[in-house]
Amino acid sequence: MSLPSLFRMGRLPAGWRVRAPGGLSARLLLLTLSIVTAVGLLAVPPTLASFEERWLLDRVRAAELASTIAEADPDRRVTDRIASQLLDGAGVVSVAMQADGVRRLILAAPEAMRTPYLVDLRRQNPGSWLAAPYFTLISGKNGMVRVIAEPRFRQAEFVEIVTPDAPLKAELLNYFVRLVAATIVASAVAGLVIYLGLNVFLVRPIKRITLAMERFRAAPEDKEARLPLSGRDDEIGRAEIELNRMQDDLLIALNSRARLAALGEAVAKINHDLRNMLTSAQIASDRMAALGDPKVAQALPRLERALDRAITLATEVMTYGKSREPEPKTRPLFIRAALEAAAEDAGLHVTGVALRTVVGPAERIAADPEQLHRILVNLLRNAREAIEGAGDRKGRGQVFAELKQAAGNSVIRLSDDGPGVPERALSHLFQPFVGSARRGGTGLGLAIARELAQGHGGDLDLVESGAGGAVFELVLPGTPAPAEPPAPPKLRRRPATKTA
Repeated sequence: MSLPSLFRMGRLPAGWRVRAPGGLSARLLLLTLSIVTAVGLLAVPPTLASFEERWLLDRVRAAELASTIAEADPDRRVTDRIASQLLDGAGVVSVAMQADGVRRLILAAPEAMRTPYLVDLRRQNPGSWLAAPYFTLISGKNGMVRVIAEPRFRQAEFVEIVTPDAPLKAELLNYFVRLVAATIVASAVAGLVIYLGLNVFLVRPIKRITLAMERFRAAPEDKEARLPLSGRDDEIGRAEIELNRMQDDLLIALNSRARLAALGEAVAKINHDLRNMLTSAQIASDRMAALGDPKVAQALPRLERALDRAITLATEVMTYGKSREPEPKTRPLFIRAALEAAAEDAGLHVTGVALRTVVGPAERIAADPEQLHRILVNLLRNAREAIEGAGDRKGRGQVFAELKQAAGNSVIRLSDDGPGVPERALSHLFQPFVGSARRGGTGLGLAIARELAQGHGGDLDLVESGAGGAVFELVLPGTPAPAEPPAPPKLRRRPATKTA
């Protein structure tokens, strides 16, 4: 069965469909030509209507002049031969005039005429004016048209003529064909010029951007794959700038991912040995607890907590970027005690960088104890290192902690009086390996802290930074009611661990 018959039956072969030409240039060319040609063809109807109106008015004026010649005879007698010559010269078959309400036939052919259709040039609405040429073209053969118009050379109410429409139809059809052809050619030329302009200013830059994206995807490290900026200040220029920024961000992300993969592999290799070392340190701490020295007993709890956390982390292989953090096991915690424990592990001391807080001992938040400790230690250690890194501070400063509760969330606000976060680190502050604010740092601390906060359903953000210091806010969901804090536990000695 042929394809046209399939079209007529409304069925097409499986998988067959009409495809638009490939490429933006080809589609833009077709679209431009179609729109310009359609707009050009819209001018055809009024142009045809104007042509017909002029043609009919020319016949009316010629007939009006012929009527003045006919009435120039003093006896007002015109022979049939002269009347025929006047009518033929005007291209009409009859001329009538109406004055003072009386209609008078001035010239008329002797033979009988077919009933004409009426065209009143005095008053035409836009619809009938535009439709008149097409009505003329589709009218029957040997038709007559009766035309009424305002007189120009006579004092009368109107001039009326009857003329054959065959000459009008022939000239109208010829003019229509020439008009459509000229419109199509002009539209094609105009469309081609518009297309070339759009191709230069739009399509070619888009092709450059597309090619740069493809080359970057194939080889992100290749410097030749980067798109050179054209310096344009329009949307194309903005797209080029954003593409360059996106490529920069992707390169940073790819480098971070590679470093994370290498870090995960390294941690996996040393994890077994690290666990053995921590176990040996725990055994040594147990033996130190058995000595009974008061100074050792005073320092031992901090050492035991640090060893417990280190062994837990090593056992679970919590390497950043290689495995996900475990789901937090939240419970009400006394935030002041958590702040003081984190400050001790972060190296804060009253003689150097000290912790100041207005949080009461009974205030509580909902969090995972171990993960909250890691968040606070990272924040407090960063604040201490920033203050100690300022040469004019001589290692002295303070970190102020406060707790606010609003909209069902607990907000821990930590502000220091250090130099603030450097400008270069602000844009990538929470990205691993690139967000470090100090030389030699890995940038993992804040990235880990934010991940842990978001794992709780909260967030961590830098809200202020300047010469007066930096302010971080840790938002955690839940607002547990205050409670009486428990009494500090007495130090218990661990039983000595037997070793082989």
